[in-house]
Amino acid sequence: MTKEYNTLKNVIELPHKYAAGPAWTRFYDGLKQEKIYGSRCQKCKKVFVPARSYCPACQVSADEWIEVSQEGKVISWALSISHEFFGMPVSPPFITALIRLDDTDCDFLHFIGGIDLSDAKKVKDLIKPGLKVRAVWNEEKKGHMMDIRHFVPVSG
Repeated sequence: MTKEYNTLKNVIELPHKYAAGPAWTRFYDGLKQEKIYGSRCQKCKKVFVPARSYCPACQVSADEWIEVSQEGKVISWALSISHEFFGMPVSPPFITALIRLDDTDCDFLHFIGGIDLSDAKKVKDLIKPGLKVRAVWNEEKKGHMMDIRHFVPVSG
């Protein structure tokens, strides 16, 4: 069978703006101040980070705002060593992790940094579920999730 068409390689950019809404706006404004805010459900008292405007379980408003700890624990993680794609906030290699901040009730995805990623076995020996981590902030704040540069293991 002969090929009867051309294949063209192209990168398409799609600049856009979106309305973050009141919960995300307040959450991002806190990040600019090096503070992590969560929202608490009025009914079940669960604390959500990133903040949400309502509790997904109770279906009621979660409009009580509290500053939460900048430390937490790794729930799950993955080491990415290749496959860079357009729009990535960092280039491989990197570790992404589900992190549950102290005294919160859900996990969020962010990077683990400050460790040598050249030896995957050493990484596997160091990064485990339950590992205590803390936030490290970027000097320049833009009001989005990457104001937290990454989380680093807490020694001790």
